[in-house]
Formats: sequence, C-alpha cells, structure tokens
Amino acid sequence: MTRMRAVISERPGGPEVLRVVERAVTEPAAGELLIRVVAAGVNRPDLMQRAGAMPPADAGDIFGLEAAGEVIAIGAGVGAFQLGDRVMALLGGGGYATHCLARADHCLAIPSGMSFSTAAALPEALFTIWHNLYERGRLAPGESLLIHGGASGLGSLAIGLAIASGARVVATAGGEEKVDALRRLGVARAIDHQREDFVAVIREELGEDTIDVVLDTLGGEQLSRNLEVMAPEGRHVSLSFFQGAQVSLSLPVVMRKGLTLTSSTLRPKSAGEKARLAACVSRHLLPLITSGRAGPLLYASFPLEAAAEAHRVLEENRNIGKVVLLISATEMDE
Repeated sequence: MTRMRAVISERPGGPEVLRVVERAVTEPAAGELLIRVVAAGVNRPDLMQRAGAMPPADAGDIFGLEAAGEVIAIGAGVGAFQLGDRVMALLGGGGYATHCLARADHCLAIPSGMSFSTAAALPEALFTIWHNLYERGRLAPGESLLIHGGASGLGSLAIGLAIASGARVVATAGGEEKVDALRRLGVARAIDHQREDFVAVIREELGEDTIDVVLDTLGGEQLSRNLEVMAPEGRHVSLSFFQGAQVSLSLPVVMRKGLTLTSSTLRPKSAGEKARLAACVSRHLLPLITSGRAGPLLYASFPLEAAAEAHRVLEENRNIGKVVLLISATEMDE
C-alpha cells in the first residue's frame, strides 16, 4: 500500500504542535481525484484550526485548504481530467501532504507555463475573491475599492484582479515595506495604517463618500470607520475580524447612504456551491491571470517539515503575499 507524509496536530496550540506523520494513501471515490501534491498554500484558517478555533468538520486532521500537483488516480464518473494532468484544488483539508484527495469539480487545470507553487497560492483566494468581491460586493469597472490588509496573500491578489477589472483600488498595510509593495501592485493610493488615518487620507485625496466597495479583514471598531468613507449604495464585505468579532455601527449612516453590509466564509459552503464557484473562477478570473494582468504575490516557500515556520510567518504578519509549502520537487516546478 502506498504511504504518504502529512502534517497534523494532535492538540491545539502554537506552531510547535505541528508534526509530520505517515499515513496510508486512500484511493479516490467516485467524482474524486488523487493528486501527487507538489505545493500547498498556507492560509490563516489553518492557523485558526491549529489553535483549536476552527476545527475541521469532516475533512480529517490533515491541514491544508489548497494544493497543486499531478493527477495520479481518477475516481468513477470523472470526465474532465486525465492521468498526468496538472491541477490546483480547493480542499476541505488534506493539502499539507505528499498526496491528497480532491473533488474533481473543485479542481482547476493549471495553465500552461504556471508553476505549481504559483498555482497552489490561488484556489482559496480565487474562490473567496470571486464570491465576496464580485458576487456579494458587485464590484464593477470604474468603481472605487478599499482593501484592508492589502499586503496579505488574498489582499495582494484581490488588488491585481480588481485593477485588471477596471476598478480604482485604495489599500492599507502596516509599514513602509508593505506599502511599497502595494505601490508596485498599482494601487491608486497605498496607506500606511501605522502612521496614517485612512479616513482622513481618502477624504482629502479622493473626496467625501467615494468608496463603492470595502473588502475588510479587520472588523471591530474598523467597520464603523469604513462606513464613513463609503459612497451611496456602497457594499461592505467582511472577510475576517482580526480586531474583534463584535462591532458597533450607526444605523442612520447605513440608512442615509443605502449601504449593504455582507459577509461570507468559504469552508462551510456546500460541495455544490463550491463547484459553482469553481466554474465562475475558471470563466471570469483565471483569464485575467493567464493573460498576465494579475497574479499571486509569492512571499516565501518552506518544505513540508517546516510547516511550523510557515505558520509563524503568517502569525507574526511578516509576509508580503502568499506563503506556500513545497512538498515534492519536480523539474516542472523550477
């Protein structure tokens, strides 16, 4: 029986609880692919799972919400992929391993010329961005978008996609190095939240009530301040709540401007909904990436055995862009 290496934690805790174990490789069921993983994305929900704040429902104990690699076995009823195909997959778990199972309808073909490490940085962010920024946020060409946490893996990809879609993007980050990275991505204004007040900057340089869509990862008191700069009929999309899950806001502001406040999280969505999102991502967002108009910003890569250090980088907010695990070397991923 084929064996694989995988990263788990047997108890909640810090990065030090992560360890590599050996497991049997499971054959794909109907509708599934077995993937030899070359690279896997590292995401903040992984940190929450490790700390015990977001335990996986039925995905098992192996970490990893996205992976890229080569199809080595195919379950019954799968017609879209063949053995040897290069794919990237959205997963409920299992990406931090040398092999993983994925639903075929949650997989995307890796475009020609794209490395496995780049592909592994895409699924979780692309699905999230499409659903939240374009479906819930209804971002349209010519509109203004404010992104908090623009130097993150998701934030930096969202900036590129939004600009490629014709939006004007303003983004915040902490520190000159991260702000410089936002400028290189082409934002209309990069705001250093460590020394600048984003509300004052937007009002002074862009005008009153100019932001059509806010993509917010902070929550807490930040939410009410976001509303201050939003345009009439603006849409506020909450992705996370690093500054607190409890918020207060002025209903008169919401009512006067006719604002929409919405939010979503990807992991609990049904398999059918994720399949629908995969089709939308393939149709609408991947062409922007394959054309070179947008793409993930890769910060660092680590071997599977150094998953704990990858978690520390995210936990300490050191990254500018995406962190990935390079799990098996291949000449196709130089």
